[in-house]
Amino acid sequence: MKTLKRRRKEGKTDYLIRMKLLKSGKPRIVFRKTNKYAVSQYIVSESAQDKVVFGITSKILLKYGWPENLSGSLKSIPAMYLTGYLMGKKILKEKLEIPIVDFGMQRAIKKSKMFAFIKGLIDSGLKIVCSEENFPEEERLSGKNAKEDISKVVKETKSKIDKN
Repeated sequence: MKTLKRRRKEGKTDYLIRMKLLKSGKPRIVFRKTNKYAVSQYIVSESAQDKVVFGITSKILLKYGWPENLSGSLKSIPAMYLTGYLMGKKILKEKLEIPIVDFGMQRAIKKSKMFAFIKGLIDSGLKIVCSEENFPEEERLSGKNAKEDISKVVKETKSKIDKN
């Protein structure tokens, strides 16, 4: 009987996928959701040891004009889109290699927050291959379908990211 590794038992690491990602030799963008925020990190692996080059949480959107009264929505689809957009702009600004997106053990569901994050990466100028049918609708990305229409907030935040 084979014993499972501890991180596999805890549901944290799929070692088969991790090995494939490491063998590619490309850097990774690791995307994780927490109860309040989204966390994304640009990671380079050197002899199976991960080195975080930089990381961004969706909390940084407050600095770019996201209103304080909407701080509870920093894990919404528009916030994920803007986090991906900011991550992509930072990668292009620092002239880093185009990475592979790593979702870990999260389930990839069409039109979800994870694909909003990827759409933000693509809209920032990164060349990442992903089918268009997986992305949320444009009005969900812009925040028009929210309880309060936050499309103006999303547009202003995106323009402030472009300026920096």
